[in-house]
Amino acid sequence: MKKIAPLVAVRGNVDTESWARALPETAVAEAGAVLIYVLHDVNALDLNPAASGFRIVVSGHSHKPGKTERDGVLYINPGSAGPRRFHLPVTVARLNLAEDPLKLEFVDLEFRGE
Repeated sequence: MKKIAPLVAVRGNVDTESWARALPETAVAEAGAVLIYVLHDVNALDLNPAASGFRIVVSGHSHKPGKTERDGVLYINPGSAGPRRFHLPVTVARLNLAEDPLKLEFVDLEFRGE
C-alpha cells in the first residue's frame, strides 16, 4: 500500500509474528491541519485527544464499523477490510477532510455476485 499512498499502521492484539514488531502501538497522522490519533483498541486510549490537539481518533479491534463524537473529537472504527469476522461486514472508511462537518462514508468491500 505504501507504493500508492501514504500509510499509517499500528499493531493489533493478534499481530505477534516477527513482521509486526516494527509496527508501533499508536501513531499520529497529519492530514493538512488535522491531527489523527491511531491505535488498535480505543479502550486503551491513555490520553485526552481533545486536550492533545487531535480532531480524530481511529481505532479498530472490534471490527465493527462505527463513529461517535465526543468533546469535539470524531472517533472512527473503519471496520475490517480483511476476512469476515464475527458476522460483521467487510468495510473500510473514507473520510473527506475538506468538508465541514467532516464527511465519513463506510465502504462495503464485500463482493456480491448476482
